[in-house]
Amino acid sequence: MAKRVYEVWKGSNKFILSGRLIFGPDARSVLFTLLLIIVPVVIFCVFVVRHLLHQFSPHNAGYAILVVAIVFTICVLVLLFLTSARDPGIIPRNSHPPEEEFRYDSVEVGGRQTPSLQFPRTKEVMVNGIPVRVKYCDTCMLYRPPRCSHCSICNNCVERFDHHCPWVGQCIGLRNYRYFFMFVSSATLLCIYVFAMSAVYIKILMDDYQSTVWRAMKESPASVILMAYCFISLWFVGGLTGFHLYLIGTNQTTYENFRYRADNRINVYNLGCFHNFLEVFCTEVKPSKNNFRAFVQEEAPRPPLLSTRKAEPEDVDGNPRAKVEDDLEIGEDLLKISQRRNIEAIEEDIRSRGSNGPPHNTTELDSVLSLDHPAPTIRSDTRHSSWGRRSGSWEIAPEVLANSNVTESKSCITSNDHANDDR
Repeated sequence: MAKRVYEVWKGSNKFILSGRLIFGPDARSVLFTLLLIIVPVVIFCVFVVRHLLHQFSPHNAGYAILVVAIVFTICVLVLLFLTSARDPGIIPRNSHPPEEEFRYDSVEVGGRQTPSLQFPRTKEVMVNGIPVRVKYCDTCMLYRPPRCSHCSICNNCVERFDHHCPWVGQCIGLRNYRYFFMFVSSATLLCIYVFAMSAVYIKILMDDYQSTVWRAMKESPASVILMAYCFISLWFVGGLTGFHLYLIGTNQTTYENFRYRADNRINVYNLGCFHNFLEVFCTEVKPSKNNFRAFVQEEAPRPPLLSTRKAEPEDVDGNPRAKVEDDLEIGEDLLKISQRRNIEAIEEDIRSRGSNGPPHNTTELDSVLSLDHPAPTIRSDTRHSSWGRRSGSWEIAPEVLANSNVTESKSCITSNDHANDDR
């Protein structure tokens, strides 16, 4: 049965609803972020807003405070969902390196020219008339587009990579940066709103009981807790909002700001403050380059790469010969040497016995000749001349000459044995 793309995805992402929602590997942190938003709002509505419903004229004007708090909370949650549950701009990885970038160089190894596959690690592209160097990603097997980086947590290359946010459990990139900024800024406004309404309630308690601040705070400890919580949260979300306002105005990413801040590089992406804001908020969000619910299609067989094996160089005598053939001939020569030494030892033993020795059985010599020594063969070698023309030459192999000498020795030994028998 064919599988879908999200089922064989090589990144570290987590998919929900059959690939309709995509999260980062730390998606559980989103639940913690939800608690940090929902729990304070519930406390605010129960212990503060409930007492403010009828404190303003006209009599039911206090309901607006409740409506605003609920609308703010829903906006923050929706923006959190759009930030963490969608494709941030993942570039699909390749199944093989780009072949058009291969370079074949010849490297001398062991006196022979061996082909070596070279692959450039960087190349330059033009951005607004200025050359920008892009790097090759070994994991995704592609050249990263400008402003793209590989997230080590999600294990994906992400377009216009800003950073990986653990609070939303997702990378922040080209397709969700706008929603991330709106989430952070709306969370800042929500903190300000809760802090302000809690302070208003403390002021109302002071007026009603004509008491000091401390006594009013004792009357509503929930307001004090909410004010402290919102004050601490403002240092984080408020500071983050201000920092990203600066990044948007200068058309930078968090990654670029931290990595290239000390290099004094020219920002080739800066279009001016106004146009930079238009680029982030007024441009259409590009569609995802991944269809996670699509069925995986078997890749068609690739045509073979250009052969990385070149013709074997010629030997000194001009005879082209593969390494395997050389090894076989070396082994064959060693076998011949050992066989000749065995035959010579037998002949020396027979001669040492002399004419008075007992009749010698020649089966031992025959077995050596028949089992250990191969049949004589005649071999032709084809050689290449320096002009590329071929000429064949027939030669008698050395083993033929050796066998002829052994045959003569064998006949001499046999005649000597007959002579001794006559005597």
